[in-house]
Amino acid sequence: MHPITPQQPHPLFNTAATRRMEQQTAAALPPHTLMQRAGLAVARLARALAPHARTVWIACGPGNNGGDGLEAALHLQRDGRRVVVTWLGNPDRAPADARRSWERARDAGVLWADSAPEDLTASDLCIDALLGIGVGANPASPPARAPDERLRRCLEALQRSPAPVLAVDLPSGLDADTGQFAAGFAPDAAHPPRAARHTLSVLTLKPGLFTGAGRDATGRVWFDALGTEAGHEPPSAWLCGPALAAPRAHASHKGSYGDVAVVGGEGLAGRGMGMAGAALLAASAALHGGAGRVLVALLDGGHLELDLQQPELMFRRFDALALEQLTVVCGCGGGQAVAHVLPGVITRSARLVLDADALNTIASQAALHALVVARGQHGLPTVLTPHPLEAARLLGLSTAEVQADRLDAAQQLASQFNCVAVLKGSGTVVAAPGRVPAINPTGNARLATAGTGDVLAGMVAAHMAAGASALRAACEAVYGHGLAADAWPAGLALTASGLARRAGG
Repeated sequence: MHPITPQQPHPLFNTAATRRMEQQTAAALPPHTLMQRAGLAVARLARALAPHARTVWIACGPGNNGGDGLEAALHLQRDGRRVVVTWLGNPDRAPADARRSWERARDAGVLWADSAPEDLTASDLCIDALLGIGVGANPASPPARAPDERLRRCLEALQRSPAPVLAVDLPSGLDADTGQFAAGFAPDAAHPPRAARHTLSVLTLKPGLFTGAGRDATGRVWFDALGTEAGHEPPSAWLCGPALAAPRAHASHKGSYGDVAVVGGEGLAGRGMGMAGAALLAASAALHGGAGRVLVALLDGGHLELDLQQPELMFRRFDALALEQLTVVCGCGGGQAVAHVLPGVITRSARLVLDADALNTIASQAALHALVVARGQHGLPTVLTPHPLEAARLLGLSTAEVQADRLDAAQQLASQFNCVAVLKGSGTVVAAPGRVPAINPTGNARLATAGTGDVLAGMVAAHMAAGASALRAACEAVYGHGLAADAWPAGLALTASGLARRAGG
C-alpha cells in the first residue's frame, strides 16, 4: 500500500476493466480471499490514519464494497477499538462474499447501528464502504438512481462528520470512469466536509479519482493492488509523471532549442480593448520554458517595439514571420483579428499550438476545421488547448456534456481534429488519435486566474520547439504548469506573469 504522488506515472483502469480483473483474480484464488485482502488493507490504512481513534464508524452498502467494510470491521474490532457498523444489506440477499464477511464481523462482536454514533470526534474515523464502483458505467451494474433514505442519511453523516473519512475504492456516488457524481450523490457544496478525506483504491487505480469532481472528493489517494498484477489488461488511461529532462549539451546554442512565434494580442482597433497581455504571457512562458528565441506578432493595431520587462522578446510583423520554420502559438488574445491570419497559420506553421480565440474561430468555421485535420494528414504537429467551454464549441456540445465525461470529450477532440488535445480543468486530460489518454495529477485552484491558460500554451510551444513530439510536449508542459502552482509559496497570490517566469521549473 502506498500513497499516489505525482512523482511517477500510473496506469488507470475503468470500471469494465476493473471488473474483468476482479473476476479473473477472484477465480484464481480460494473463495473470499480477495475480499479478505481488501478488508485487511482498509484496516491497516485506518490504523495509520487514525492511530488514536477510540471509535470507528463504518457505513457499509449491500454489495461487495460493503463486504470490504465489514471485513475491515472485524480487524479493527480485534484491535480493541469501538467499531460501529451501519450495514444497508440483508444476509438473505447479500453476495456470497459479503454475507461471509457479515458473519465474521458479527461473530467478532462489532456493534450494529442504524446511524453514525453521535459522539464522534476529530480523533475518530469514518469509513465509507457504501458503493465503491457500484455507481459505474457498466451494463451489469444497477442503473444509477438517487440514494434511498437510509443511504442518504449515511452520506449526510459522512459529509458532516468531525472525524476524517476513508472511502473504500471511491467516495460513494463518484463514477470511476468520469470523475463525476451520479445524480443525487454530489456533496452539498454549501456545506463542505469538516474533516480530511482519504480514498483507498484497491486492485486498480480508476480514472475518475483524478479528474472532474474526483480530485476534490477523494482527498489523498492511496493504492493497494491486493497482491495482484494488472496482467494483460490494457490501461484505460495513464496518470502523467514528470518529464525526464536531459541536461543541455555545452556545445548547444539558441538554435538548438527552436524558435517560437506568438501570434495574437488584438490591439485597440479590434474590440476597443487591448489584449496584448495574453500574447506577452504566452511569449514569456515560451521564453522561460527554454525556447531559443521568441518572436511576437501582435494583431490589428497592436504595436510594440520593445517590452522593457522582457527585452529578450523580438517583435515582428505577422507577414514577416517564416511560419514554415517556427513553432507557432496562435490565438492568445487574438480577438476577431485572428480570423484573418488563421488560414495561413494553420497551413504553413511547422508546429502549432492553437488556443483561446483561435479555437473559437475554428469552431465557427468548418473550412478551418478541415485545415486543422489536413495538418495531421501531412504529419504537421498540432496541439489544441481548450478549456471546457471552448471544447464544447469545438464539439458542438454543452459545457455540461463535456464535463460529464472529460476523457471521452478529449478523445473526441483528438479524433475529430486529428491532433493532440489538451482539455484543461481539474485533472487536465491529454489525448491523441489512437493513443490512451493521459490525466495530469498536478495543479490546484490557484490556477483559476486570468492568463494561466496563455502561459500553458507558451510552455507547450517551448517543449515542441526543443524537439518534443506534440503528445510529449503537451504532457510535460501540463505537468510542469501544475507543478509550479503546487510549489507556489503559501500566502502569495499566483499571477500568470509570475507563473510564466517559473515555466522552466
